Amino acid sequence: MPKKIKLFRIERIRDVLVRRESELRYMMDDIQLCKEITRLKKELQKLVSVSDTDKSNEDRQREEELLQQIHKLVETRDFLVDDVEFERLREREEDKEMADLLQSKFPKTLKKKGMCKCVTIVLCSQGSNMKIPFVQLVQDTLNEPS
Repeated sequence: MPKKIKLFRIERIRDVLVRRESELRYMMDDIQLCKEITRLKKELQKLVSVSDTDKSNEDRQREEELLQQIHKLVETRDFLVDDVEFERLREREEDKEMADLLQSKFPKTLKKKGMCKCVTIVLCSQGSNMKIPFVQLVQDTLNEPS
């Protein structure tokens, strides 16, 4: 395999790993937000279950605070979900551009050695087109003779 193609593949693997790290961070943020929303909802449920005649002013005020906090967290989570979707669309476009670039720079080499599929596989961060394990793909790329 030509060194330029190997370098491109390694760079794409690095990009995929960076993307995956970013996705995992989004997932961690989402999990934390969901946990906090659940905690606040449970607290609110306890307050709501008390009859209005038995509630103190502090209880009513706390209900209002909880509602506001839950609303704020839900808005934050919505923003996070929108941001994730935007990133996925941007990454898909980058992948298409990279595949087109590689195909234009190395058309004969990629077709002759049957590497078009491998390049496409590396370009997919979500794994929807992955036909072999990602770890194996990385290992194969790094172990191929120059």
